[in-house]
Amino acid sequence: SVPVLYEEALAHEKGTALTSQGALALNSGEKKGRSPKDKRIVDEPGSSQNVWWGPVNIKMSEASFMVNRERAIDYLNTRERLYVFDGFAGWDPKHRIKVRIVCARAYHALFMRNMLIRPSAEDLANFGEPDFTVFNAGQFPANRYTTGMTSTTSVSVNFARREMVILGTQYAGEMKKGIFTVMHYLMPKAGVLSLHSSANEGPAGDVSLFFGLSGTGKTTLSADPHRFLIGDDEHCWSDDGIFNVEGGCYAKCIDLSADKEPEIYGAIRFGSVVENVVYDLGSREIDYADSTLTENTRCAYPIEFIPNAKLPCLGGHPKNIILLTCDAFGVLPPVAKLSPSQVSYHFISGYTAKIAGTEDGVTEPQATFSACFGAPFLVWHPTKYASMLAEKMEQHQASAWLINTGWNGGAYGTGKRISLKYSRAIIDAIHSGELAAAEYETYPVFGLQIPRAAKGVPPEVLNPAKSWLGTKESFDATLKKLARLFNDNFKAFADKASPEVIAAGPVA
Repeated sequence: SVPVLYEEALAHEKGTALTSQGALALNSGEKKGRSPKDKRIVDEPGSSQNVWWGPVNIKMSEASFMVNRERAIDYLNTRERLYVFDGFAGWDPKHRIKVRIVCARAYHALFMRNMLIRPSAEDLANFGEPDFTVFNAGQFPANRYTTGMTSTTSVSVNFARREMVILGTQYAGEMKKGIFTVMHYLMPKAGVLSLHSSANEGPAGDVSLFFGLSGTGKTTLSADPHRFLIGDDEHCWSDDGIFNVEGGCYAKCIDLSADKEPEIYGAIRFGSVVENVVYDLGSREIDYADSTLTENTRCAYPIEFIPNAKLPCLGGHPKNIILLTCDAFGVLPPVAKLSPSQVSYHFISGYTAKIAGTEDGVTEPQATFSACFGAPFLVWHPTKYASMLAEKMEQHQASAWLINTGWNGGAYGTGKRISLKYSRAIIDAIHSGELAAAEYETYPVFGLQIPRAAKGVPPEVLNPAKSWLGTKESFDATLKKLARLFNDNFKAFADKASPEVIAAGPVA
């Protein structure tokens, strides 16, 4: 139970504290984020032909996996106390998998109790053998001399044994994303599309999916007071509709406030886990602005802690697919209606832009591409997920939109960030059906359809060419530069993409 895990963590895990809001504050040790370069997938006959091998999915031999597995189990067997949690991944009983977590920290058990779907007493009595087991021995290092290891950290998945082994990192997010990686393999194999997205539902039962990398506004824009939250991060689309993979939310805490994000702020209470935050040693008040330990401060809480969460976390077939990007070059429109081929192209691209660090005085934006808006968690080739998405959208007549929450009027440093109220107005216009009926014009180079008007948004903001503060030449050059970056990135996927999808890209 939660009180027992609190007591265990406070008694036996150094650096654990009770915050003034009642949440359990913990430190994840040396690692304050995921270690994607240390993730391995076992190359075994049953799955080898299906895996997208490369920098995302690095091969590991079965022998090396067994060395790590034995090392982890030997370590766990030496502990005075172990914690085991059984839960589900996937809210649809038809497609859910049974997951067992075996770990040596109460922190890890409570974290996954929040993130997985908690079984009822009846579920637990009939649980039986798990479909997947996680052995988390994160306090103990991997042996760097084991074949295929590049550090003392190892996160390895074996689809044949249906096991995951963690060594050398106590960062709890590895378990969450590890199970998502497992679902990203098993679900498409069963004909169900797995997606790195948030989802919400309107009063009329209309479902929207939101895709976007960090900093694009995925969490903020899907947390809509007028709509029910199905989930904030991981979903699957089956023949029956959408279901959340998780039983909880894992939200960023940096600069969190009750004014900006009241739902998340209010969810940090008894039962929640806060990671790597700085708090006052006397009052135990958390300083959400303090990034001394890490920028990646996080909180994990059960989804029912969000007032307008939809329980169970299931919905119908999506009506709107929203791809979010934060374009720091200032040339992508705030909203564009996408054709089926354009959806596939932009979904496979997974574009956003980051502001370069200022150490060397560089303020030039940097394009970032992450296939399917979640490359680190993909197992199949990105075109597999994109073709399944295209089929689902065609079958259920879903509309798709590209929304830029980044810069307008010029690139970062010259233009201004698109106002959140404009982005919200655009989302509202999509949900009301106003934008579906709007008059459109074709945006150059990218060939996107952009509305001439949208309620609550100045007309010049809708067309970046009109709001650009520099010369026409500088605008054209920036637009073509971004188009070339898109085209260069897409070369890696062109061999498996259809001619229609390739033709949907920009013409530089």
